[in-house]
Amino acid sequence: MNYRHGFHAGNFADVLKHAVLTRILLHLTAKGTPFRVIDTHAGAGRYDLGSEEALRTHEWKDGIARLDQSPLSPAAEALLAPYRAALAGARALYGESTYPGSPWLCRHAMRPDDRLIAAELHPPTYQKLVEAIGRDKRCKALAIDGWTALRANVPPKERRGLVLIDPPFEEKDEFATLAEQFITAHRKWPTGIYMLWYPLKERRGIEDLLDDADEAGIGRLLRLEIDVDRPEAAGGLGATGLLIANPPWRLAEEAEILLPALTERLAQGRRPRYLCEAIRPDG
Repeated sequence: MNYRHGFHAGNFADVLKHAVLTRILLHLTAKGTPFRVIDTHAGAGRYDLGSEEALRTHEWKDGIARLDQSPLSPAAEALLAPYRAALAGARALYGESTYPGSPWLCRHAMRPDDRLIAAELHPPTYQKLVEAIGRDKRCKALAIDGWTALRANVPPKERRGLVLIDPPFEEKDEFATLAEQFITAHRKWPTGIYMLWYPLKERRGIEDLLDDADEAGIGRLLRLEIDVDRPEAAGGLGATGLLIANPPWRLAEEAEILLPALTERLAQGRRPRYLCEAIRPDG
């Protein structure tokens, strides 16, 4: 696997994914009982936006740098508060060019009895992940394939928590694999929250995923997408989405406030769009 997220850290897709992730984590901490996060494709844990990789693509300049320019509306900023706080915490510890990945964001939100399983197969990236989550006994980094980690760790003993599935989408059949693994895990742990990230390069993949989920009888899905209308000449990713199973109460309402504000701020062309769609909200 050649994918290295350092080239893309802090881009508009990360902003969407991590803003929503921190909202879910906030909802999980609202209850007193412990939870577990299973991060199947964890990456390095944190990134340096001044690194050679990041400076080669400059994708963060159209992502987190846009968000840093000035506050959004008061309503949007209220929802971004956990994300902003985590960013500030990472920068205070490691420098202003730091961008925290999902394992670090999870660790930042966790309480003493909460737990994190973070899987990363690529050896150099795994070593960075170990450094990012340190010797924190609440966190375990696994040097294994993300799908293997998913199958081995659901359902968790806590019986509440989140599965974050963020594969690299390097393989042509990645959507089919994502659907298969998600449905298998959901059958084992139907009450868990699942957050699936996907790129939007063509619609067939996500539509097939939704069809497969429907056939499997999976209800309570929330589909969130942002298309920043990236000029074709610029290359790279221009649209991204999240599919969330068993979304926390009110997350859909929060997304209806957050996504328009993020889309406006992150737009690269004249026709950006967003989508907030609750699918079978009653199961």
